[in-house]
Formats: sequence, C-alpha cells, structure tokens
Amino acid sequence: MRSHLLNDATAEQYRRSVTEGVERVARRLATTRRPFTGVTPDDLAPAVSAVDLDRPLGDTSAALEELEDLYLRDAVYFHHPRYLGHLNCPVVIPALVGEAVLSAVNSSLDTWDQSAGGTLIERRLVDWTADRVGLGPTADGVFTSGGTQSNLQALLLAREEAKTDDLTRLRVFTSECSHFSVQKSAQLLGLGRSAVVSIPCDADKRMQSVVLAAELARCAAEGLVPMAIVATAGTTDFGSIDPLPEIAALAAEYGAWMHVDAAYGCGLLASPTRRHLLDGIERADSVTVDYHKSFFQPVSSSAVLVRDAATLRHATYHADYLNPRHTVEERIPNQVDKSLQTTRRFDALKLWLTLRTMGAHGVGQLFDEVCDLASDGFDLLAADPRYDVVVRPSLSTLVFRYAPAAGADPEQVDRANLHARKALFASGEAVVAGTKVDGRQYLKFTLLNPETTAHDIAAVLDLIAGHAEQYLGENLVHAS
Repeated sequence: MRSHLLNDATAEQYRRSVTEGVERVARRLATTRRPFTGVTPDDLAPAVSAVDLDRPLGDTSAALEELEDLYLRDAVYFHHPRYLGHLNCPVVIPALVGEAVLSAVNSSLDTWDQSAGGTLIERRLVDWTADRVGLGPTADGVFTSGGTQSNLQALLLAREEAKTDDLTRLRVFTSECSHFSVQKSAQLLGLGRSAVVSIPCDADKRMQSVVLAAELARCAAEGLVPMAIVATAGTTDFGSIDPLPEIAALAAEYGAWMHVDAAYGCGLLASPTRRHLLDGIERADSVTVDYHKSFFQPVSSSAVLVRDAATLRHATYHADYLNPRHTVEERIPNQVDKSLQTTRRFDALKLWLTLRTMGAHGVGQLFDEVCDLASDGFDLLAADPRYDVVVRPSLSTLVFRYAPAAGADPEQVDRANLHARKALFASGEAVVAGTKVDGRQYLKFTLLNPETTAHDIAAVLDLIAGHAEQYLGENLVHAS
C-alpha cells in the first residue's frame, strides 16, 4: 500500500496517474456538446450504490475508468456556453495549474511552520485586494471557503465591536435582496433571525437608503444597537449594487459596522471599465470577495477583508501545540490567528498564478464581457413579447418570466415557468436557474461565461417558450 503514497520514490507514478486523469477530463471537455446529460437521481443512484467500497480496484486507471460512468459522463459542465444557471464560472487554466500544485504539496495555511511561502503569498494577495478596494494602510484579511463563511466572520467581528453583552439589543440591517447567509449568520452568532431588519429595495433592486435611515432612527429611539449594515455589491438574483456612499454615511452617523458583501461584484475590482460601480466600498469596515465567482477561479476561493487589522483579534485563539502566544512576540505570521478555520487549503495559489499569468486586467476584461452580454440579453428580453424582464442588469444576471397573453391565470403561468425550467434541465440542452419575485415564479440567467453569445441566449429563450407553451397547451386540453 505504500506504493500509493506520494514521495520521492513514487513521483513518476504520480505524474502518470495525474496525467491520465487530466487527459480523461480534457477528452470529456472536448467532446461535451451540452451542459448536462439529463440524468435523474433515480437513474444514477443505483450505479453509485452498487459500488463496493470495501473491494478496491487496485489501480488508479481502473478507478478512473469507473468514474467515467459515475461522474464525468453526467457532471454539470459550467464551461458550456448554455450553462446559465447559478453563480458558477468557467475556470481559467492558470488557476487549474495552481490547484494541481497545491493539492500535491498539500500545505496547510494555518501556521508558518506548515506553509512558509504559502503564508506570504496569501498575505500578499490579501494586501493586493484590500488595496484595490481602497481600505487603507491598516487593512488585512484572510482567505475563506466562500461568501457564507466570509459574511459570518465579518458579522462576528461586528458583534464584538458593538461592545454590548446584551445580544437582544443588537440589530443588523440589510436589503430584502441580500444573501440568505446574513440571516443564517445572525442565527449562528446567537442574535436570532429577528435581529435582522430587512430593508425594501427600489425598482432597480437596490436597498432604499431613505427607508434604511428611518429604520436606523427607529432603532436608536427604541434603545437598540445598530450592530451592522450589510450592503450588497451584486445580489445573487439581480446583480444589483446597493447605494454604497449613502449607506456608508448612515453607518458613520449611527456608529454601525458597514459590511459589503461583494462576493459576486468583486470582479469589478479588476474591470477596466466598470470599477466606478463600486464607489463607496472603500468606506466599508469589512468586505466579502468571492474569487470563485467573478475572478474565474475554481471553488473554493474567497476572502474576508477588514479596514482595521486589529479587529481580526476577535477570531484569535491560541493553542500551545499550534500557535502559542510567544509566536506573536516573535512576529511569526500564523494565518490561523485571523481565521475561523484551522486546517486550510492554499487556495490563494490559484489566484496568484492567474494574476501572474493573465494579470488583473485580463480577468477584468473577461468579467466585462459577461456584463456586456447581460446588457444585450436584456435588450433581447425587453423586445420579446413572450417575456417580462425585471430589471436592467448592473452585472451579469437576468431575471425574467415567460408571460403569455394578458389575462392568463398567474398560477398557471407560475407552473409553466417551473415546468419549462425542469424540462430544459431534463433535456440537457441548457441549464437555467429560478427564483421568485413578488411571490411569482421567475427564471434567471446567470451569465459568467465569456463564450456564451447572444445567439445562445436567443436559442435558450426559444427552448423555454416551447416547453412553457407545451405545458399550457396540454393543461388547456385537460381542462376543457
């Protein structure tokens, strides 16, 4: 069994095995003609369940051969131009090289004595990103597993900075379109979901700062503590960006921690043409960025950034075996001092190799392309009598609804849109997402692939309409 351990004696075997795995994926990518096969859980589950994990196949080649049928054949492929579903991006090759390197070396980014250069690379990227945000010379941060963890850590810091032992008095303000992790974090932090004050959005799906001001005043009048205001720079459904300068001014007036969830919109930090859309973010106390959304990185690659490095102490615990207190005095850079995690992958390497190969400008150009495509897609939808579209996108999402002639039963139309999404997924021809707007069922394109074209969007709209019309037609026949 030692022959399977990676070391100096098995380096050649490692090269051959990984090369075979890469070649299989490359062949699959080269021959995939649609984003999904349409396989159902009932179709695939028996094959997975039939695998006897106590009877190994003996070599990697056989295991890879088996994996073709269990995973590679039926995977949902985000690189396909008609994958228009969730916030999953196609990934750039330099980042994949980084993934291969970091997996093999297997550094753990919690302490210096486990990572050395990896620690310094992560710290350099945190500084680079904080500089792009404009957080100032005392900024810091740490890589995380994703936006949910980043938001949780930011709100933990905000809770501690609020300096009250009465958690029942704390309130968190965020828009009705913000990410569910705000409510989830409040629950995990002992605040309860009732601590989150939902602020309505305007017609462009941006937080209404006038209502926020009124709610903050009401909070103060009732003796409650405005712990944090969470602004969103790129909502999951609409890609909308809250009015950051106005929110920053209100946060300063009421002494609230300002957190900006830019998990989606962080790609604007590298944009050659749209960076101004984030104006005001430099006044935040903390910022979430998800490189695995709009920097075209493989999952996972996220970070939480803070204006004042000292606030990260609220996540610090010292263990004698890991990061004893004397290491601080010795100025040993242990990243675990800043993180909610202990063992942690060297995910920063993927972004490092991306920037060193393509440059930030190259990444930003790709993100600009998908934002331009979304604008074209909006024009297509707005001109198409079969559809209602909600709002012109700031980033790269489009929320719309198949809407037949006026007078149609709204509940039937809801079911038709749901059916169309499911039927499209089952066909494997394209993948789209769904959401609700004012209680009604809508569909969503999340455009993160620069290879997607306006022709792809038009073709998928035709497919959706076909499925919806078939559903409505069949139900009219059954009803008559």
